[in-house]
Amino acid sequence: MEYTSGAASWQKAMRRAVAALLPRRPRQRRPGWSIGVPLIAAAAGLLFTTTATTAGGTALREDRRPELTQLIEDRRERVEVSELRAARLRAEVESQTAALADTDGPISAERDRAQASELSAGFTALTGPGVTVELDDAARRSDGTLPKGATNDDLVVHQGDVQAVVNALWAGGAEAMSIMNVRVLTTSAVRCVGNTLLLHGRVYSPPFKIVAIGDPAALQQALAGSEGVRLFKQAVEHYQLGYSERVSTVSVPAFEDSTALRSATVPR
Repeated sequence: MEYTSGAASWQKAMRRAVAALLPRRPRQRRPGWSIGVPLIAAAAGLLFTTTATTAGGTALREDRRPELTQLIEDRRERVEVSELRAARLRAEVESQTAALADTDGPISAERDRAQASELSAGFTALTGPGVTVELDDAARRSDGTLPKGATNDDLVVHQGDVQAVVNALWAGGAEAMSIMNVRVLTTSAVRCVGNTLLLHGRVYSPPFKIVAIGDPAALQQALAGSEGVRLFKQAVEHYQLGYSERVSTVSVPAFEDSTALRSATVPR
C-alpha cells in the first residue's frame, strides 16, 4: 500500500511538471461579445456627436420661444431700417426728377402723368365718410378657465376673420382702406402668425382696426351679407370675442410699401 500510494503521488508530480513545461492553450473568446463592444462604443460616440451638433451649444429641450421673439424683433428692426432707407431714396429720386422736369419736356410729361395716377394707385392720403371695424380676441377669465366647449383656438381672431372683413369692404365699394393705420391695396396680403397680424413686414397685435372710405350704407350692407363676417359674429356671441362697427368721417394714409407686382391672376 505504501508503494502504490507513493507511485501514484510520483506520477501526479510528473504530470504537473510536464504540463508546466508545455505551452498553454489559449482560452476561446466568445466572438459575439468581442465584436459587440466596439460596435456599441462606436454607436454611442455617433449619438453623442449628433446630439452636440444638433444642439449647437444649447439645451435641446429648452424652450425656444424667447429665441423666436428675439428673431421677430430683429426682423422688425431691419424692416424699419430698410423703410427709412427706401423713403430717403424715394425723396432723392423725386427731388432729381423735379429738377430735371424744369428743363426736360418728356420727363415733365411723364412726371405729370405719374402724379395723375397717384390717387387711384393709393399714394395719396384720403379723408371721407366710411366705416371702422375692430376685431379683438376674447378677454381671458381671471381664473384661467375657458367658456364651456371652447378651446384656445376659439378665443382668438384668425387670418380668415380679418380677410372676411377686408373682402366684404372691397366688395361694398371701398375707395380706400387701411389696417392698423397702414394703407392697403387690393393686392396687399393679410397674414396672421399665431394671434398676431403680419402686414407689409410688420407684426401687429389685436385689436385689429380696419378703416374703409366709401358709402357707409353700402359698406355695412356688404359686411352684413358676408358669410365669414356672420360666422365671426356668431363666435362673438358664443365666446365673447370683440367686434365693433361704426360709421364716421375717417382718414387713411398714403401707401408707402413697394409697388413691384411680380404676378397676377384674373379670376374666372
